[in-house]
Amino acid sequence: MKTNPVVHFEMPAKNRKRVADFYTKAFGWNMQLLGKDMGNYILATTTPVDKNGMAKNPGAINGGFYERTKDATAPHLVISVDNLEKHMKIVTKAGGKILGKPMDIPGIGIFVMFKDSEGNRVGMLQPILM
Repeated sequence: MKTNPVVHFEMPAKNRKRVADFYTKAFGWNMQLLGKDMGNYILATTTPVDKNGMAKNPGAINGGFYERTKDATAPHLVISVDNLEKHMKIVTKAGGKILGKPMDIPGIGIFVMFKDSEGNRVGMLQPILM
């Protein structure tokens, strides 16, 4: 089976401005606060990106912050896959559970969350081919 890399991280946050200020001051990250139309998400650029928004440095990833809720309190990773529908079936067969329906992230790709065999929340992304 082809290896699928981790391409993104996500962590919950209670206070958007506070978390953006912290990571900017502590690590020099570029934090972009998105609006309600993007779920008040915060993009965290930790490494330089190319014109397509992909990390230039091999092995480095960027990430983001989502609103902390009762059910979403732990960091999670996003794994890149070449065929989301196929991998949804593979995850289910391996003992995972798909959470919700795949969603389109404009300019990025198709995304869905799942729980692994240990109950960890993990994302899968089928990136748009550039």
